[in-house]
Amino acid sequence: MGLDQNAYAKEKKGLKEHFVDLAYWRKHNALQGWMENLFRLRGGKGTFNCQDVYLSTIDIDLLESVVKSDSLPQTEGFFYGPDSSQDKHKKEITLEFIKDARIHLELGKEICYSSNW
Repeated sequence: MGLDQNAYAKEKKGLKEHFVDLAYWRKHNALQGWMENLFRLRGGKGTFNCQDVYLSTIDIDLLESVVKSDSLPQTEGFFYGPDSSQDKHKKEITLEFIKDARIHLELGKEICYSSNW
C-alpha cells in the first residue's frame, strides 16, 4: 500500500475518450501536497484520494516554477512515505511530465492528475 499518482492527457473524439499516460509517481508526497492545495483552492472538499485535478497551462507554468525552485511543500500522510520534496529522480519525472503536458495542451487535450492511497 502507498501513494500512487499518475497524470494523463484526455481527448474526446465523438462519443469516445482517448487517454495518453504522461507520468507515474510512487510516493511523491510533495507533489501530492501541491495538487491537494490546488484541489482545495478550486473548492474541492473531503479526502483527497481518488480525486481528479485538471491542469491548465497556467497551472503547469506555476508547477514548473515551484519544481525548479525546489519549493514543493513537504507533505505528510500515513501512506505517503518519506519527504520527497528534494528527490532528484522525482523532480526529473515531474519536469518531463510538464514538458509533455504542454505539448498535449497545445494539441487541445485536457491534462489530469489523479492519485490514490
